[in-house]
Amino acid sequence: MVDFFTNTNLGIVLVILGQCLLLLVPILVALAFLMYADRKVWAAVQIRKGPNVVGPFGLLQSFADFLKYIVKEIVVPAGADKAVFFLAPMIAFVLAVISWAVIPFNDGWVLADINVAILYIFAIGSLEVYGVIMGGWASNSKYPFLGSLRSAAQMISYEVSIGLIIVGIIISTNSMNFGDIVAAQSGAGFLSWYIIPHFPMFFLFFVSALAETNRPPFDLPEAESELVAGYQVEYSSTPFLLFMIGELMAVVLMCALVSLLFLGGWLSPIPGVSEWWILGDGPHWMVLKMVFCFFIFAMVKAITPRYRYDQLMRIGWKVFLPLSLAWVVIVAFLAKFEVLGGFWARWAIGA
Repeated sequence: MVDFFTNTNLGIVLVILGQCLLLLVPILVALAFLMYADRKVWAAVQIRKGPNVVGPFGLLQSFADFLKYIVKEIVVPAGADKAVFFLAPMIAFVLAVISWAVIPFNDGWVLADINVAILYIFAIGSLEVYGVIMGGWASNSKYPFLGSLRSAAQMISYEVSIGLIIVGIIISTNSMNFGDIVAAQSGAGFLSWYIIPHFPMFFLFFVSALAETNRPPFDLPEAESELVAGYQVEYSSTPFLLFMIGELMAVVLMCALVSLLFLGGWLSPIPGVSEWWILGDGPHWMVLKMVFCFFIFAMVKAITPRYRYDQLMRIGWKVFLPLSLAWVVIVAFLAKFEVLGGFWARWAIGA
């Protein structure tokens, strides 16, 4: 049996499919509960109950919403390009899913442990904007088209800042592999995490992640007061659901990136307890850090007003871009001369 799964093409394909399902199914189930948590946080800030009818405490509300979208009728505008109209949500969903292939949850717990994992994330993230543009254009309506153009400009603008911030992490680690980046943060618990040496960039990365994923206060592509519902206004049923799952999955992916790049990934925040089962290193810390980041995402959505579009673009190009570029130069200098004993040069101290 072992030879079948390791030495035959069919066996290898079955193993790969099993690994993909083992990753995809928990993520999709987690998305349902994260959406529930997002709505509950928003409701708590507004002093109301939120979802509380379907299932105990409303826990099954997200599953009921998914079922509702699946069984509804798919309505296609008369003037729409049907091929592109249906291809757009599929692209948005598939690209959001395959991004998780290089995200580790523990040491060795990753589908593809490649040395250029960050470049892979950049490549997939750059392609995700095409799903939004295609959806807005194929609808043959002005409001979706304007929403898609906004999204394209917004995502491209803040991808530049995110890329430069991650370059600073790469300089400190001398690797684009997420496992190496997490390993470089081991040693003294939370004191070794990159959030301390790269502290200014942590906030820039977090705000850029909000803009990159079209989350409030930067949800300009789907500003209801201006564009009805943005690029997906003509979509219904399953195609609309695919857009929403892809967008939420991108948000959770950003939570995973924040955890891996700045918060030590699966490393315990408590120094000297790496061998303890609960307090030691493990995937539970990775999940807890992702949940914490998602809670911050939800709180920002609930308490901040929406920016104007000119303010959004000005922050991206005139504030975040110069600051992130300057930080790359500063980190390169600090790492080259091993300031503070290699605090910014983990490759120099063998961490």
